[in-house]
Amino acid sequence: MIPLIDIDEWRTGSAHTRAHMASRLDSALCESGFLMLSGHGVSAQLREDIRGAAREFFALPAEVKATYAAPIYGRGWIGPGKEANSFYGEDGDEARPDLKETYTIGHDQPTGDAAIDAQWFAPNVWPTQVPGLQALCTEYTAAMRALNDEMLEMCAAALGLPDDWFTSRCAAAPHTFNINRYPPMSVTGTPAPGQFRVAPHTDWGMLTLLDRQVGYGGLEVQIGDPDPAAPDAPDADAPGEWVSAPEVPDAFTVNIGDILARWTGDRWRSTRHRVLPPQDAAPEEELISLIMFFETNVDSLVAPIPGVVGKSAYEPVTAGDYLMERASAASVG
Repeated sequence: MIPLIDIDEWRTGSAHTRAHMASRLDSALCESGFLMLSGHGVSAQLREDIRGAAREFFALPAEVKATYAAPIYGRGWIGPGKEANSFYGEDGDEARPDLKETYTIGHDQPTGDAAIDAQWFAPNVWPTQVPGLQALCTEYTAAMRALNDEMLEMCAAALGLPDDWFTSRCAAAPHTFNINRYPPMSVTGTPAPGQFRVAPHTDWGMLTLLDRQVGYGGLEVQIGDPDPAAPDAPDADAPGEWVSAPEVPDAFTVNIGDILARWTGDRWRSTRHRVLPPQDAAPEEELISLIMFFETNVDSLVAPIPGVVGKSAYEPVTAGDYLMERASAASVG
């Protein structure tokens, strides 16, 4: 249902192998919108070093962290209670904000368009109290952008498009790197009914590449047809049942967002997912996720691709407008 794909086979394989892999990717994104990605070559030690530096920051007093406060799509610290994710068309529930805090970093290479650069490519903010964080994150985001380009080439092959169909439309795109801390129950208190570490939502952009820690309060994906007998009353009318995402050592979890789904006319699914709240079985569990959100160029006009057999005929939308609409809906306060 959520397959494991080894991208090293894509890098080194024959034309036949690459065609087979593209077909597997197409099937995965049609069925669940998710896959697991191995063979990526991104250092496990680098990822753990980022987590170590992030823990140093998150352990700082709240008043110190507040000097780096930022809005969603900003640069810096998004504190507890500042974000309430939601499915598109539903406003976030400000009474049940996500049980997390985030340090967020973005692509800071200007495009030359002053208006776009001011909104989307602002300089990053680095905490002076954790001097090693900048170099670690710079190395990581460079490696992940290269990996994202490889994934976009595989996506193009899966749809029978030229190799650079997506990469050419993402060459001047922003990205967002969120380091999410999911605190233990001793910090959050008992979650309210229906409250999550990250509430049910779809991602907004092109591809999400996630390095997550496994835990009781982990990632779930909504897959399949509606189940009227599902116990999840708030989501009973939404498609599918909630299943735990697979756990594969050293593999990234990859899913598509709304922009890529719109481009394919919903041939590929931008799938609802959530991160469970702290659980009674592990009240002291603390997890840190490294999440790369990749976008298209913000001035791209997104409409179903001619010749791609999809399910929906979306009206064209400018990528930047769509992304800011979603960010506004998820912001608290």
